[in-house]
This record gives sequence, structure tokens and C-alpha cells, in this order.
Amino acid sequence: MKIGFDNEKYLQEQTRYIMERMEKNHGKLYLECGGKLLYDYHASRVLPGFDPNVKMRVFQSLKDKIDVIICIYAGDIEHRKIRSDFGITYDADVLKMIDDFSQWGLTCKRVVITRYDGQEGPLHFKELLEQRGIKVYLHKATKGYPNDVDLIVSDEGYGANPYIETERPVVIVTGPGPGSGKLATCLSEMYHDYKAGRASGYAKFETFPIWNLPIDHPVNIAYESATADIGDKNRIDHFHLAAYGKVAVNYSRDLEAYPLLKRILEKITGKECVYKSPTDMGVNRCGFGIIDDEVVRKAAEQEIIRRYLKSACDYVEGLGTKETEERSKEIMLRCSLSPKDRPVVPAAEMALESGIARNKGLNGIVCAAAIELPDGSIVTGCNSALMHASSSVILNALKALAKIPDEVYLIPSTIIESVTTVKRDILLGRGVSINLDELLICLAMSATIDKNAKEALFYLPMLKGCEMHLSHIPSSGDTAGLRKLGMHVTSDPRYPRANLYNPV
Repeated sequence: MKIGFDNEKYLQEQTRYIMERMEKNHGKLYLECGGKLLYDYHASRVLPGFDPNVKMRVFQSLKDKIDVIICIYAGDIEHRKIRSDFGITYDADVLKMIDDFSQWGLTCKRVVITRYDGQEGPLHFKELLEQRGIKVYLHKATKGYPNDVDLIVSDEGYGANPYIETERPVVIVTGPGPGSGKLATCLSEMYHDYKAGRASGYAKFETFPIWNLPIDHPVNIAYESATADIGDKNRIDHFHLAAYGKVAVNYSRDLEAYPLLKRILEKITGKECVYKSPTDMGVNRCGFGIIDDEVVRKAAEQEIIRRYLKSACDYVEGLGTKETEERSKEIMLRCSLSPKDRPVVPAAEMALESGIARNKGLNGIVCAAAIELPDGSIVTGCNSALMHASSSVILNALKALAKIPDEVYLIPSTIIESVTTVKRDILLGRGVSINLDELLICLAMSATIDKNAKEALFYLPMLKGCEMHLSHIPSSGDTAGLRKLGMHVTSDPRYPRANLYNPV
């Protein structure tokens, strides 16, 4: 894989900039962290070479100066909102975030449930956290927001929220997703500080859009595609242009919110706002880590296509809206791209057509998949009475990497028969063919008795980051296996079956 991003350069730049902000804000800085601090796979896809955990490395280098507050919106707990990349709920992600911070040497003992309105689910979550030694705060919706600044910045507004005690100079305020109440928490803390005679400041730790890249750069457009569900749009920061005569890129929500945020900060501090633009508020040195523009451009274009395909599948599955799909498609077309510009898409289509012609498949249902290997070659696979298409193509990919002949069987028939028997006769499943999650277990078993299977297993990590496309929406077992392998997977927005209850 060609590298387009220098992690060490970014690490140095971002760390230095945070320290500068802390010093300028009287030694107490509330740092709102948008995006993912850990496992930022969007950034690693559009900026090849970007360490998905490099942002946590920034904080680890400052761990003696950092406290952490995690925010979660009460409505996300109540509605069991899912984080798609891990397949877990937002409240479960809060638990994971606390554990992750701990593994990086950062203690998190403070969680705030925002916009709480008496729901039962958030209360149960509060009890769960408190049983584990986590201090939990309940913040209600801010009175007067967004129009009445005098009420917002008063004892009835921000002052109605309990103050979250912190000891260290930099307070990371983060959450499992957008709309978690991070900004309101930062401003509420500042209100209490200034009322008590303590000075503090606010800044925003950001990654995208990258302010010092052109507005039409594919990396910035990929951000628009990633946030198509909430309608973010990249814009020239006209406040920054007017103040400094320099072009900077920001996104629509920040630009719309800036005049109000400026007024609130001035009301809290009693001084003129030190920030002349929303770009000023950001701590974002990501652009300085780019070392090969052509590499990141191509990677971002692929991400734009992936985002469109995902939004189309989400709509079919009832997880997204038609509006989001159409917005993603418009962004893709604006870049003169189409799914066929993703090499694994036409390869999967050809494999599907070939499978149909040979009547390959199960009960008349034909599915296909394609993987682009690290050397650029593409392997394909179809479903059969024994395996899902995902299972077939993974085995074919491993054979290609290990240079094992196609006719060699990596998994003995006895293991396959045993698994299918259990699925059919004991688990009473509706299908007996082996999905990818099951295949990985079967392969691991086979590796103990077969040298070819052992060799194939050795190459399994090489599939991480490879591009893959399916002719159909994958089953839950295939999705689980693909997530574990860390591949960049897309699929056509269609189910393999016409059934309403069990379409996959």
C-alpha cells in the first residue's frame, strides 16, 4: 500500500498546538473532540498511512495533563442507537471507550447524560455505571437555547447543570457520536468556572474537513459523503476570510453556529471572543501530515464510492433514508465517479453473471464476491450448497496469497459435514451453507491437521485493508467475519432472496 500520511509529523504538530491553546486559555482548556478518537477507520481509509489510533497517541503523550468527560445523549440510549463500525449500541460504546482510555493510560471516571428528560433507559445506564465506580451527571436541555443568550448563560440555563469537577488543565470532552452534547457540556463547565472566579477556555479537536486543503479536494468531499445522513456541507469560512484574508474550509454546521457560539463565549467570559472564525476554534493539524497528495486523492475517491454504496444498502435495509442515499449519490456524481470506478465492483458483476450462466449457487440463488489483493490482482467466488460467497472468495484469496493450487481443499469434508449437520439438525437453521464467521473457525480447526490450511491461515492478516465487493447484502454471519478481518467491504443494495422475513 502506498503511504500518503506521516503519523509522527501529525503527532508532533497536534501535541504542540494543544499545549499552545492550553497556555493561551489561562491553563484550563475544555477540548471538544469531534469524530472518533480511537479506531478512526474513515481517516485511515482516506489518508493511507494514518494510524486509526494516532489521536489517542496525542493524548497519551499529554496524559499527566488530561482529564476525560464522556457525553452521551439520553435519546441515543433510549432508542438503542447503533455504532455501525462495531455493531454495538452507543451506551455499550461508552463502556468500551472507558476501557480503551484506560488501556492508553488515561483514566475516565466521568460520564454526563445530556438532554435528559426523565427517560427510564438513561437512569438504568446511570445505575450500571455508578455500580462500576463511574461518576454520572444528568444534564437537561438548556433553557433558552438557541435564541435567548441571556437565559442560556444564567443559573437557569447552563447554571442548572451540575458542575463536573476536574483537576487537570486539559479536559477532553468526547462522546460516541454526533449530537452527544459535547459543546453544551464544555460551555456549561466554563459558565461554572467563571462564576466561581476561575478562567478557562474552549477549543475543538478536529480532523475533517481539513481546513488548509481546497474545498473540492476529494478528502474534504469524502467528509461530506461520510456525514450525508446529517447533511453537513463543506463551505469556505467567510469569517476567517474576512478576518485574515485567507481561505479556509469548514463545514456548514460550524459556520451556522459560530455567531451564536461567539455571543455565548463573550457572555460567559465578559470579554471579546478571542476567536475570529470557527476555523480559529479548531485544533486541526491533519493537513500538515499529508506527504503524498495523489495517494490521498485516489483513496478519498474510493471512499466516496464506498459511502454511496453503504447509504444505498442502508436504505434497502431500513437503516437509512432515501434522502441520505440521494445526497451520497449526488456527491459521487459531482466527483465524476461511479461504482464501476471501484475495480472489485465490475469483477463481482462478472463473477455473478458467470455463476448464473453455469447455474452455480444454491436453490437457484446465485451470489458472488470479489477481493482486490495487495498486489492489485482480483479473485472472485460464488456461493454453493456448502458455502456463502463470502466464504468462497476468502478461501480463494488465501489460496492465491499462499500460492496453493485451486483444486486443493483447505477444509476437510468431515469438518464441513459436521458443521452443516449441527446447523440443520440441532440448531434448526434455515440454511446449512457455511457463512464467513463459521468458515474462519473451520479453517482454524483444519490448520491443526493440514499443512495447506496452516499456510493459508498465516496469510489471513494480509486481507486487512483489502477492497471487497459483494453482489448482495451479506448475512449477519458474513458481516461479523468481514468486520473481524478489517476489510473495506461494499455490496450491491439488494437481498439475495425475495423473502420478506429472511431475505439474506
